[in-house]
Amino acid sequence: MAFVNEYAPEADVDKYGLKKIDTNAPSITIKRRDWTSDRDRGIYLRQTSKGRAEQRQLEARRVKCLITVCALLTTVAGCTTPSQMAVDAEVKRLCAIDGGVKVYEAVKLPATEFDQWGMPKTYQQRIENTAAYQHDGTRTVMEFFLGSEYALKRETRYYRQGDPDMFRLHTRVFRRLDGKLLGESVFYKRGGGDPPGPWHGSTFMCPEPTAANDVLRRVFEKE
Repeated sequence: MAFVNEYAPEADVDKYGLKKIDTNAPSITIKRRDWTSDRDRGIYLRQTSKGRAEQRQLEARRVKCLITVCALLTTVAGCTTPSQMAVDAEVKRLCAIDGGVKVYEAVKLPATEFDQWGMPKTYQQRIENTAAYQHDGTRTVMEFFLGSEYALKRETRYYRQGDPDMFRLHTRVFRRLDGKLLGESVFYKRGGGDPPGPWHGSTFMCPEPTAANDVLRRVFEKE
């Protein structure tokens, strides 16, 4: 009988111990059941692995596929959804009304009173005034003592909660002795609203959170 291309019957799989061979031989990477056999002589031919060139082609296809998937995920992650566009437009509109920083009185401090980023050290050493804490679901108010002379009050007002969310952050710096307002800043921020995926949620803030828009860095200046 000549060689015949066929799928190995279960009887032959058991007869020749193909399952055991596939399990115990680590070099076997292809476990298909099609073969070329000559039953009269009890001979069969099976493909059990790929050659180096074929394996390299397979790996190249896998890498290309992975790169394509990563590029697609990056594109999707960078897309702005309709809900984000709507909320971002509202952030910009409100920011144009009262966003930014205002300084009413600058305070000169020795250079040793600032950290390497230009932030007053009293902020790192701030103590929360828990008696001033307020939260009612639509806003949160917190106050911190900046040493014995100054205080910082921060109010977060929630315009939208969910995904995406949106809030207004109002920060004010006072002198404790006479209660004078030294400076204030207003930011609007959107968070989330991204397409589902393994990436971190995006944010949009107006104005940009730079050192020039930091009320503490603007109120407190080096001598």
